[in-house]
Amino acid sequence: MLYRKFGRTGLYVSVLGFGCGRVGGLLLSGSKADRKLAVRRALDGGVNWFDTAEAYGTEEALGQLLAEVSETPHVSTKVTLDPTAADLAGQVEEKAHEGLKRLRRDQVTVMQVHNRIDDGGGGNSLSAEQMLKAGGVAEGLERLKRKGAARFIGFTGLGDTTTIVQVIDSGRFDSVQVYYNIVNPSAARPMPSGWNGQRLTGVVDAAHRQTMGMLGIRVLDGGILATDLRDKPVSMMVKQTSEETEQRKGAAALAALGPGLGSRAQIGLRFALSCPHLGLALIGVGEPAHIDAALAAVEMGPLPLETLARLEPLYERDFA
Repeated sequence: MLYRKFGRTGLYVSVLGFGCGRVGGLLLSGSKADRKLAVRRALDGGVNWFDTAEAYGTEEALGQLLAEVSETPHVSTKVTLDPTAADLAGQVEEKAHEGLKRLRRDQVTVMQVHNRIDDGGGGNSLSAEQMLKAGGVAEGLERLKRKGAARFIGFTGLGDTTTIVQVIDSGRFDSVQVYYNIVNPSAARPMPSGWNGQRLTGVVDAAHRQTMGMLGIRVLDGGILATDLRDKPVSMMVKQTSEETEQRKGAAALAALGPGLGSRAQIGLRFALSCPHLGLALIGVGEPAHIDAALAAVEMGPLPLETLARLEPLYERDFA
């Protein structure tokens, strides 16, 4: 296992994180035996980070699984807020404590807010003002930190790019979840003018300036990079795209990279590991074998620079 420094937290985290969400879905629909086996293989392989969320419905399952092992890995979870609530800080505390009960823990390593961050808010999104004002989201998370319910605090960096960067620049958060994959790596780099998609450029630079820990999310593009088989549509987490577009671009990228680099999923993970700013990459797990394959990808290491260079012509012409 490789380990990286996680921002200013002082933690060293495994570059591979066990994602407990709906993508993969082992903790939602897998057998108890398979759940236990996957967790055991992850821990034995050096994985020291598990990520869940209120919205996933897996906090209780993860709490039960980790109660049965001797190790004490890092756990991050997330709360989803009602943006219309009058007391956002109080809502953060209430929901976080409910999650801690489900996890059977008094403290998590990182407590995060799951809502999108958009200019002016609206719908289920939070605005920068709601995140940062007195009595707002950041204040509620800071209370949890002071009371020892969370060692560190963070948020999911999805929504409007300028607003995400504004919240990062406040310096009030220890970590951010960063959308990053072969199809859209824009959070960590400028993209050519011919590339189309939501430009998240500046997110990683801003987080780096604040020495924040960064968790890579959607590194397999919701499973699109890993397989063509799925039983339900993939939810798009970024704007200006569609599942069909992601499938087309993902196939073109994998074809350009060529053979001999591992399975599709391993290539996607190795691409994420090639970004040095990401502390860890979260992957969805559907069965114990997925952990084995991910650990093998970590052993292979990040994709070489000469291999990554094969993607540049594709980005310049938007995968045409």
